[in-house]
Amino acid sequence: MSVMSPEVVADTDENTDAATGTGLWGLAAQFDSPAGIYEAARKVRAAGYEWFDCLVPFPVHGLDKAMGVKHTILPVLVFFAGLTGLCVATFLQVFTNSVEINLWALVPVVGYEFNVSGKPLISTPAFVPVAFELTVLFASLATVFLMLALNKLPCLYHPVLKSPKMKRITDDRFVLVIEARDPQFSRSSTEQFLQSLEPERIVELEH
Repeated sequence: MSVMSPEVVADTDENTDAATGTGLWGLAAQFDSPAGIYEAARKVRAAGYEWFDCLVPFPVHGLDKAMGVKHTILPVLVFFAGLTGLCVATFLQVFTNSVEINLWALVPVVGYEFNVSGKPLISTPAFVPVAFELTVLFASLATVFLMLALNKLPCLYHPVLKSPKMKRITDDRFVLVIEARDPQFSRSSTEQFLQSLEPERIVELEH
């Protein structure tokens, strides 16, 4: 019984020297199941590769741990953004309603005591609505913009999306990509290693 090796497809153009690897961005191995991509990610990580990624049409449980993905710092940054909103709200209300001082911020800014029916100038219950709103506002805006920044979005060009052979990654195929900038990357040895993972095919990705 013979075992067929996966198809190796060069994604090159007329200006690319396929023999020397000029313009090679990485190698992509395509799988047809979540179990296949999970095991492949685990083995790639165990082999010591660092610059690799998995592209899947839907979330695969445990794939991030198999890849060794670290926890994001985003929740910490969002927490401090919300805390900043709380501090801004508190200062704003204390300054505008409870303190009679003059500040200069390009134009004169005057705070004043706003005394109504003998109510306390600094009243925690009265400060809650504005404090809540600014905390949520700062945290939500920080979540959106920091998420985009940390994920390097928007991404208007990517070698994987350039390849027409990668179209099924948004449908029913699972792809593992090892980038050429990885210290352990070698075109021949990395290709042999990917073949040992038994993918459907291996695609050479160009810049």
